[in-house]
Amino acid sequence: MGEVILFSKSLSLTDIRKRLSMPTTILPNLPSFTNGRHAMDLQVEDEGGKIWSMRCIIRKKGRKKPVLSRGWTKFVHKNDLMTGDQVTFLKKQGTLLAHYYKIQVKKPVKVFGTILGYAPSTHAVHTN
Repeated sequence: MGEVILFSKSLSLTDIRKRLSMPTTILPNLPSFTNGRHAMDLQVEDEGGKIWSMRCIIRKKGRKKPVLSRGWTKFVHKNDLMTGDQVTFLKKQGTLLAHYYKIQVKKPVKVFGTILGYAPSTHAVHTN
């Protein structure tokens, strides 16, 4: 079963406090927003194997920029995410589920305040 990286980004304050803003380039990899729909729930697996339900929303008018809202802030809180942490959002290929996603978290590695790189988060949550 393969995985395709849809995007990676360093988290901003808005990403931490409200919603995860995603690039419009991932729209073809999301379920179709048809019949005037502008919101849907996605099942997203973390690195510990826990499945999180997150609401994906696009604007009703203008540019169709996707964001993760409901469920995202719970994920942020339970995984102690902070601004500057890096998330990678992937689509899992070859699953029975048509739309199955995974999220990876990396924390910055700092020496004397300088970021040298990113390391996988050691914080895996298995509780609700």
